[in-house]
Amino acid sequence: MSASLENQTTIQERIFQTLAGHPGVTRIDTHGASVFLDGDRALKIKRAVRFPFLDYSNLEKRKAACEDEIRINRPLAPQIYHGVVAITEELDGSVKVNGRGRPIEYAVDMSRFDESQTLDHLAQARKFDADLASAIAGAIAASHAAATPGDGKAWISSIPVLIDGNSAGLRNGNHLQGADIEQLAQASHAAFLRARPLLDERGRQGFVRRCHGDLHLANIVLIDQRPVLFDAIEFDAQMATTDVLYDLAFTLMDLLRYDQSLAANVVLNRYLAATPSENLDALGALPLFMSIRAAVRAQVALARLKAPHSDDAGILDAARRYFDLARTLIQPAAPRLIAVGGLSGTGKTVLAAALAPSVAPQPGAVVLRSDVIRKQIFGVADTDRLPPSAYTPELAERVYTTLAERARHVLVQRHSVIIDGVFARDVERDAVATLAQDCNVPLTGLFLVADLATRQARIGGRHGDASDATQEVAALQERYKIGLVEWARIDASGTQAQTLQSCQDEIAESN
Repeated sequence: MSASLENQTTIQERIFQTLAGHPGVTRIDTHGASVFLDGDRALKIKRAVRFPFLDYSNLEKRKAACEDEIRINRPLAPQIYHGVVAITEELDGSVKVNGRGRPIEYAVDMSRFDESQTLDHLAQARKFDADLASAIAGAIAASHAAATPGDGKAWISSIPVLIDGNSAGLRNGNHLQGADIEQLAQASHAAFLRARPLLDERGRQGFVRRCHGDLHLANIVLIDQRPVLFDAIEFDAQMATTDVLYDLAFTLMDLLRYDQSLAANVVLNRYLAATPSENLDALGALPLFMSIRAAVRAQVALARLKAPHSDDAGILDAARRYFDLARTLIQPAAPRLIAVGGLSGTGKTVLAAALAPSVAPQPGAVVLRSDVIRKQIFGVADTDRLPPSAYTPELAERVYTTLAERARHVLVQRHSVIIDGVFARDVERDAVATLAQDCNVPLTGLFLVADLATRQARIGGRHGDASDATQEVAALQERYKIGLVEWARIDASGTQAQTLQSCQDEIAESN
């Protein structure tokens, strides 16, 4: 440490002692900052440190970093980030926040939030549902839509460096098997080489952007029941300038690490529905992206195993869990195609959503729904009602053609798909069989059946759904000439759990 840096550290310790000395103040230290919590206020001061990935070695750099943190994070979380304040030395030698004296340090002025509402705490407490997961996806998609496009070539060239950096960090302390680390590195480099043409094209298309950069669950918090992204990377624009799916991958991976497979699948599907369809063509890179993110978290945990935490079994366990997840994700299972058919009210959509999280590879199958595709063709919201003229045979053919096209995009990327539609005609079911054959993936067809009274009761209880089917439509569907259905016929007149179990049994038997 240089003399000037030592002097700055001494000054900072004086400031820290002053701030922490006030009644009720809590101090939290990280490698790059010290945060002081006082009532509903938080002050974040950059520590006088220099690392390979950040440089806070003088006051000017720390002030600039504080200003960058506000500039980058305030659009994401205006209710948290307020501005930069000076820490001053007064004429009497005292230290004050935003006083009239000489600035000797700067801090990010923030509103304090309920730390128990960060998503890592909610995940541990199992307080996740589909609505929350959908809101998370919406927040991430909105942040990406507003993000500035960046240098795709620089991002892509950094990936091998990331992989090698993870390997070096994972060897820290010899807590993990060297052979396993090397195997992960080799598989990651191989996956990168396969994905490189795709990533190059993504860079040219503008999908490399100045993202949040650090979207693990501890950096998303519920405020007024809405997920808010905070603590985006401000110290290294290049580190945060990545493919948007790499940004998303951190959240998906962390949800899997906390055994929140349903939430991970909902986030993936809602994000894909809210963003350009080109993202379907990049799903092949998702296993690599999630694996790298898991390895990052593993090596960060290992780096914490120093005094006074050198024997912390919890930290080591977290590192091993992330490392095992990284190894699992880099070797994704083979994809499959599942088609769920049946008349309106048989529970196709509920079943598809329940099945998707358990369909490999992680984080589960992409769900494509005919009702949603139809609304997209007409350029309306999912819950907007369409007139009867939107349900002609010609439009039905267009809907099922679009479903097959999108499913093909996903399957080509070696990711699984569930298609949810009535599939009342032989030609629609035959097209799915042809698609599976063309993509060389196994097909499981599930055709749900239930009596008219059950179907009408379910339709009558719908609210805010993409389906336009009414109880009258359900009655008319009884006249459909469905023909010979070669798919598994599933009795869906019981509970959702019973239908799900029957379908899972059918899928297991078809493996």
